[in-house]
Amino acid sequence: MKKYATVDPTSGQVVQEFDTMTDADVADALARSATAYRRWQSQDLTERRSLLQRIADLHRQHSVELAKLMTLEMGKPISQAKAEVELSVSIYEYYARNGEELLADEELTIAGAGRALVRTASIGPLLGVMPWNFPYYQVARFVAPNLLLGNTILLKHASNCPQQALSIADLITAAGAPDGLYQNLFATSAQIADVIASPLLQGVSLTGSEKAGSAIGALAGQYMKKCVLELGGSDPLLVLAAADIKKAASAAASGRFGNAGQACTSSKRLIVEESVWEPFVAAFLEKAAEWQAGDPMSIDTRLGPMSSYQARTELAEQVDDAIAKGATVHQGGVVPDGPGAYYPATVLSGVTPDMRAYREELFGPVAVLYRVASVDEAIDLANDSPFGLGSAVFTEDQELAADAANRLEVGMVGINTTIKSAPDLPFGGVKTSGIGRELGKFGLNEFANKKLVRII
Repeated sequence: MKKYATVDPTSGQVVQEFDTMTDADVADALARSATAYRRWQSQDLTERRSLLQRIADLHRQHSVELAKLMTLEMGKPISQAKAEVELSVSIYEYYARNGEELLADEELTIAGAGRALVRTASIGPLLGVMPWNFPYYQVARFVAPNLLLGNTILLKHASNCPQQALSIADLITAAGAPDGLYQNLFATSAQIADVIASPLLQGVSLTGSEKAGSAIGALAGQYMKKCVLELGGSDPLLVLAAADIKKAASAAASGRFGNAGQACTSSKRLIVEESVWEPFVAAFLEKAAEWQAGDPMSIDTRLGPMSSYQARTELAEQVDDAIAKGATVHQGGVVPDGPGAYYPATVLSGVTPDMRAYREELFGPVAVLYRVASVDEAIDLANDSPFGLGSAVFTEDQELAADAANRLEVGMVGINTTIKSAPDLPFGGVKTSGIGRELGKFGLNEFANKKLVRII
């Protein structure tokens, strides 16, 4: 099988294959990006904003086709796929509508004579290396702010969603993007390394695994390129005294089993204070049982297949390791018979540090329950992880919630809610969960030249 291929995760059948680019094609794409940048960065802001709005409009117009491609290539239930396209539309529209305010000069108060201001300017061609789990949204949050800035984009998408990669490029072209402004790369890892090494490229953004982030970060550092890395997560969800049990259980189930658990900010570790343990576990298991696998093209299906048989195998090995070492299975935990990369909504407890499930990210529909005696123990357990992306705290005690939020070593905290992405909210983590932020003004500033202008 070729490197870039559509493989239906409901059957394992290869639907369509695509050739990788030649070295000459990749070099030409980079040169075209540099040429397009010279024109685009000086383009009137009104035109840049208009292009983003046209991209949003075309995503909305073709939302059904885009969602079906997502379901075909990575198995996302069609209702969730449609919601992702809508979120992507909102991101393009956010930067289109707020571009003037986001790029406005910032006047500084200075001690010396005259005036000083900071101007937000572009830096040049950028490379995005994007994952399969949110194939339109991840691209939108990288592309929208940078096209607004005046940067140009080379986009290497995941190898298992090539048709979605092509559809994005087609929509941006149809929206009236100049030649070379946005280009899809069916490139190899070696070719990506060459692109990063080129003096024409000015920055790289990757969303993916820690292994991939380490490799890209090392190359970016070697060649002095700005990078943003959004990597893995093992998000804790804390259920503390005075929690609304029904709300917490519902949010935890949706946060864990949505997208078949294949999300960096999925609520993977449910840390429950002893005083609410029994009612929460009962409520959560009731909610988890509602997540039954089915045909992802059906509007009623909540749990589709995982993205691939290999992904399911890796998850099953982690779960089997935990069970073999004494973890308790409350539901699921068995690979089903029949075709498709399906894995049931699974709930474990009794996971200990000697098990893979304690330290490793479980990138699939598996929730781990932890029982703790106090808030301090909950915080210590939540922070005992190499990851630090998102988190959630459920309690109606606002003072307790605020204190817990302050003590969690993460980039994002939701109080009485799981982390849900929005165009105007910064997204990112700490520790091995990555470097930098995306979305909102924070995301806009990552690949910007914050140029000081001093006027006497």
